[in-house]
Amino acid sequence: MEEYIQRWLDQAIEDLETARFNFKGDRYRAAAFFSQQAAEKALKALYIKRFKKLKKIHDLFILATELNLPKELVDLCKELSPAYTYTRYPDVIEIKDIEEVSEDLINHAEKIIKWIQERI
Repeated sequence: MEEYIQRWLDQAIEDLETARFNFKGDRYRAAAFFSQQAAEKALKALYIKRFKKLKKIHDLFILATELNLPKELVDLCKELSPAYTYTRYPDVIEIKDIEEVSEDLINHAEKIIKWIQERI
């Protein structure tokens, strides 16, 4: 089980690195998407550790709430979660300041992953 959890956490870290790489290359939507993915996979690693099962859901707010994360991190998850959709579908919503948003989302994912790493 520990190896399975570590694979989720390793993928979260790789997705965060991919987000940073895309940000540096001016691929801000991709950076935002991979930030969301990084946080999601870290949350799922913690979920598996605590509940011994995987919850197949993309809503980070729900995962964070069920994991009883601190309010600050739950709020960050609330901001990250919509990136799963608006970065993939051009007809959902246009983010005018995507460069700034994607930078914020990378920072949010970093905080969430760091907090989770300290508990796994």
